[in-house]
Parts: sequence; C-alpha cells; structure tokens
Amino acid sequence: MSSASDLFAASAAAPAAPLAERLRPRSIDEVLGQRHLLAPGKPLRLAFDSRKPHSMILWGPPGTGKTTLARLMAQAFDAEFIALSAVFSGVKDIRDAVQMAEATLASSGRHTLLFVDEVHRFNKAQQDAFLPFVERGLVTFIGATTENPSFEVNSALLSRATVYVLESLSEEDLGALLARTGLQADAEAKERLVGFADGDARRLLNAVENLQNAKPQGAIDAAFVESTLARNLRRFDKGGEQFYDQISALHKAVRGSDPDASLYWLVRMLDGGADPLYLARRIVRMAVEDIGLADPRALQIALDATQTYERLGTPEGELALAEAVIYMACAAKSNAVYNAYNAARAFVAEDGTRPVPLHIRNAPTKLMQSLGYGKDYRYAHDEADAFAAGESYLPEGMPAVEWYKPTERGLELRIKEKLAQLRRRNEEARGKRK
Repeated sequence: MSSASDLFAASAAAPAAPLAERLRPRSIDEVLGQRHLLAPGKPLRLAFDSRKPHSMILWGPPGTGKTTLARLMAQAFDAEFIALSAVFSGVKDIRDAVQMAEATLASSGRHTLLFVDEVHRFNKAQQDAFLPFVERGLVTFIGATTENPSFEVNSALLSRATVYVLESLSEEDLGALLARTGLQADAEAKERLVGFADGDARRLLNAVENLQNAKPQGAIDAAFVESTLARNLRRFDKGGEQFYDQISALHKAVRGSDPDASLYWLVRMLDGGADPLYLARRIVRMAVEDIGLADPRALQIALDATQTYERLGTPEGELALAEAVIYMACAAKSNAVYNAYNAARAFVAEDGTRPVPLHIRNAPTKLMQSLGYGKDYRYAHDEADAFAAGESYLPEGMPAVEWYKPTERGLELRIKEKLAQLRRRNEEARGKRK
C-alpha cells in the first residue's frame, strides 16, 4: 500500500485537484472498506482477479467509493473509461459516448467501461437507451446510485446488471483515511472529524482540506474543528430511501412502545431537515392506525401537536411533536380500527351494490313515506338503554360480519365488554321474534 507521501505526490501533476481526488486509491489494495465485496474470494475481488468485466450497479451512501471502484475496474481491465453524470447528461450524451466506444473498439480494439453516476436520475427512456449497447457487449455498464435500484432503475436494465451494495465506511476505515492525509491534529480533533464524516470518505477529506486551508501551520485541536466546520448534520435525503427508512423506524418504534427510540428517530429526522409538518401528519396516522380506540386521547394529542407546531414553528413547536411521539409510544396499542376498516373496504370492493333497507331510509317527502321509506324504524333513544335490541342496519341478505374486534387493552377492553353485552341482547331479541 502506498504511503501518505506517495499519495500526496499526485498533487504535483494536478496541484489544483481537491484532496479527495489526490488521495483517490490507485489500486484495489488501497481501497478502504467494502471488505464484503473486495476481500479475497469476494465478488468484486473475483471480478478484478479474473479481468472479466460485467455490467453492474453500485448502490450505497455518498463517499463509499463507487466512482473509485469504477475507475479501478477500467484500469484493471485495460478499458477505455467514459463517465457520465445523470444530473447533466441526456440521450444525446449517451449516443456520443456510444460513438466514442465504437471508435475506440475499431481503432485500438479496446473495450469501453461506461460509468453513469447517479443513474437513478435518468428517466425510463434514458435508461432504455443503454440496453442495446449493453446487450451487444459494446460497453460494460456501471451505474452508481444512492437510491434503491429496485425503485429507481427500470427492470430491463436491472436484469442485465448485478447489484452490489456498498456500506458506509467504519470509524476504523475513516481513521485510516485520515492518517493518509498527514493532518496534524490531536486525538480529540481526529475523533471529531471522524464523527463529522458520518461514514462518508469524501466528506472527511473535504473537511480536512478546509481545516488545512484555514490553518496551514501547526496542530489542530477539537475547538478549531468545531469553530471551522459547519455543524454536524447527519446524512439525510428528504426524498430518498434513507427518508423512508427513518420514518419507518420512527413508526415502528412508536408501535413497539419504545419512547426513547421513538424520540431518537424523530430528532434524527428533524436534525436532517425533514419537514416537521410531514412528521406531524405521520404522528396523526400512528394515533389512528396503531392506537385507535385503545386510547382515543392519542388522536387529539397528535392533532394538538400539529396545531401547536403550526403556531410556533421551529424550534419551539418541535417540542410538541416530541411530546406527542412519547405519548404515542407509551399509549395502549390497538390496530382493531385499522383492521376493521381494511376488511370493510375489501368486502365493499368485491361485493355488489346492495340497496339500503327501507326501514332505515330517509323519508323527507310524502311520496317516500307512501313507498315505505322509514317504515317501522325504531328510534334508539326511545328504547331501553338507548338500544333497539334485535334491530338490523345492514342490507337485507348480507351475511353477518364482525369486522371490528376490539382488543383487551386500554379503553377497548370496556368497548369489548359493551359490544359483547349488546350482541347478547340482539341474539335474545331475535330469538324471541322467531
């Protein structure tokens, strides 16, 4: 493995290049992390050793080495390297790259490795443009994405490429990378830098470069790191998979009755820039889906927290969201309403259009009354306990249903007892009528 001085030697040839570019690994042995792919006998190591390229998609967080691996593959396979960014490129750029690949193959016999960064930003038509050239073997396609390829890459392209999942760099890997920079800093400053990087090698190197520019001479301490670098924002994508993973974690922590984990994920999302009102809407959803009638106060607390945030904004209103999340986590849980609603929807979607029984139809006109609308309707408030025992409110001929099945938790325990009593009275009244 090259020493730090060897790596910095590249700066003589390209003095203006960022530190992240100057320290980019020049061989597979210099790559930090991704041992599950690069260790002896692992998939990408085997590809390097066999010198047989294949189309692939590298999926992982920022700063985990996707571009570096693609460049090293081109070097290892003695292939022409063409890079496109889906942010700036279109179908014309794809065609130009293919023409270059054809010209290279014709003139030198060299194969081309076509690297597409942020491939998830290409639309379906743009992604389809690669297919004929990948199938012909004209190019080896390597796509890089921070988003789940299952959702962001069309199935035709996905079926022709192997997906490799890259992982965030560990603290040990980042510490080794920091050592390569030659930065003069005390132990606490280095620890702060590794924490700031949050698994992202590029972020670490950019931070080191900022520190070196701000203080070219002398050792750097933790206080200087704190004062020079922007505050540590955890990696967070407001529209990508990390967003949905974190809201899923929040919802499941609430459902699992863990107030501390619930608060952690709420704060993580707020710290990462999530819209607090989106979180408020999800908290309302939790109240009706996972708590329901086991504790009806949960819904009111969720709605109150939403209104409080709308009035106070950030940061004061965030405390109301935290209060609501903690309450939701501690409340009795029931998905009985959620299950009942889904069962009713499924039944109605498959069932025919049943007429409303005459006795519970509205009868505002004499004609309707003469047709029997509302006839024999029993006004519940005139009955004992305001309950018309034995009465039916479902369409005639519809099978008996019992979609709502209250749990024995919280208020639903009393609701369950009340419904059981009412059902017994219905059965007794209907038995007498028979």
